[in-house]
Amino acid sequence: MPDDMSASRTDQPPRAEARAPARRDPSWGPAYAALDLGTNNCRLLVATPAAHGFRVVDSFSRIVRLGEGLVATGRLSDAAMDRALAALSACADKLARRPVRALQAVATEACRRAANGPAFLARVEAETGLKLRTITAREEAELAVESCTPLLEPCDRRALLFDIGGGSTEIAWVRLTPGRPAPELIGYLSLPVGVVTLAERHGEACFTEAGFHAVVDEIADRLLGFDAVHRIAQEIRAGGVRLMGTSGTVTTLAGVAMALPRYRRPLVDGQTLDAAQADQALGDLFALGRDGLAAHPCVGPDRVDFVLPGCAVYAAIRRIWPVPRLTVADRGLREGMLMRLMRADRMAARRSPPRGAGWHARA
Repeated sequence: MPDDMSASRTDQPPRAEARAPARRDPSWGPAYAALDLGTNNCRLLVATPAAHGFRVVDSFSRIVRLGEGLVATGRLSDAAMDRALAALSACADKLARRPVRALQAVATEACRRAANGPAFLARVEAETGLKLRTITAREEAELAVESCTPLLEPCDRRALLFDIGGGSTEIAWVRLTPGRPAPELIGYLSLPVGVVTLAERHGEACFTEAGFHAVVDEIADRLLGFDAVHRIAQEIRAGGVRLMGTSGTVTTLAGVAMALPRYRRPLVDGQTLDAAQADQALGDLFALGRDGLAAHPCVGPDRVDFVLPGCAVYAAIRRIWPVPRLTVADRGLREGMLMRLMRADRMAARRSPPRGAGWHARA
């Protein structure tokens, strides 16, 4: 794995991306951890501060499909909760073997929407000791912006960042001002549709041309109001707007566009594609059909049902906001949380003497 700002692939197959804890190295310094329980995935990242960001020392990612059936019932199913608990228990075991200075653990759309979401998180705490906080859609957008800020360029006036998740799609509209230390979030939109919800709602329709375009039309209609408020299309015509995607959908498009024999994060994260390349990759994926997608090295059998729904969301974004280039970010909430935790400790260290080496959790 790469050293700095590294993470496992978003929306990847349900095998754990886990490594045995490395031998302790005093030069690593204190470790920090971020855990993200999403509608489709459970992900953990453990890292130590580095000169330019952080160094990953352990990670875990597993598809748990926590939001399976949520659209129909409004509740998390017993099977989905059991899958998530098994993954969270694995995360708790990792953290027990590698004490960390600070941990932030969050839950997103599935737990926001489910009537039994709070009860499930109480059960998680009782059984694993992990206390997860359900964050708002706005905080999701802010964390995504934080993690992707290093990929922005001085020539950017605005950035349109989108994250196609399992249960929702988050869109952040960002202003960059010379002399300002950080980008400013000036608008965000949370659509209650993601790859899991679309796959359940439309099933096989996305594998047909008519069905795929119907989903694109539906999503595009949902974006028009946000565009009207912020005049994003007008800003795009003026230039200086960067379109950036962070999700399994865009990393898959990048892997296909780059003709990678297998997905490799270091080659994809931060890559900027001509929009025509990404559009061609989308067409190539659609043409493969179910069997071809299952056999593709950048997709695999466990993501077959989710790739084309995600591509439909991307196509809708491209229709409403035709930015000529797409920056691909294989990073997200975990990276944003780690950067916040490390920055908070740096600021605290400037104000007070160093603290002890024990670990504590932050909300």
